[in-house]
Amino acid sequence: MLAAAKVTLVVLSVLLVVVILFQSGRSAGLSGVITGGGDQVTNRRPKGIDSFLAKVTVVIATLFLLVTLLIAYLSANGLA
Repeated sequence: MLAAAKVTLVVLSVLLVVVILFQSGRSAGLSGVITGGGDQVTNRRPKGIDSFLAKVTVVIATLFLLVTLLIAYLSANGLA
């Protein structure tokens, strides 16, 4: 059970990194740094694929957290 949870954690880690890298940035490079991130003031919502990727990121991050807690529980109680 512990080995399966660890493999799942590795898969979720890779998926989380890939999904985050596919998302577009909030600021437009150097111009976002200079202007102070004007997109944050307007509170724009992501559209299209960015919206989908944001939802997928939340789901994968939640699963990552739950699997991590499961591994900690199994390790602490000696259920390896």
